[in-house]
Amino acid sequence: MDARLDLFTNPVLGKFIKHLNTAARVALDAGVPLATLELVELRVSQINGCAYCVDMHSKDLAHHGETSVRINLVATWREATVYTEAERAALALAEAGTRIADSAGVPDDVWLNAAKHYDEEQLGALIAAVAGINTWNRINVITQQPAGDYVPGQWG
Repeated sequence: MDARLDLFTNPVLGKFIKHLNTAARVALDAGVPLATLELVELRVSQINGCAYCVDMHSKDLAHHGETSVRINLVATWREATVYTEAERAALALAEAGTRIADSAGVPDDVWLNAAKHYDEEQLGALIAAVAGINTWNRINVITQQPAGDYVPGQWG
């Protein structure tokens, strides 16, 4: 499979991606564990069918020491016993924030549960991570970016 566009040589997308990458870094400084952010990004990418991002985030999780059980079960996190209550709250927020058309927004119970585990700065980081990965998923799916060749840490 070949990509429809080269994201980095396209003048508009190249500029957009530069700003998107800069914006995404703010989520890393808010105190949400990196594993939680990566699990959120993996789950959103699964929902959106973004093969490139599923490849990237599953490999990055493994590279940072996450177990294969936790990586493999993220799609079924509700039934899995390997996630903390805080991680579950983040995953629920990520799913609701990704599927906003399905429930007319993020339900109050999902928000309140997330707010029990994360302060306002951390909630902002989770929102930024969900918004950012949804953007990346759309870029990659629209342009049909192929998956499988990502090397952990490749993008910084």
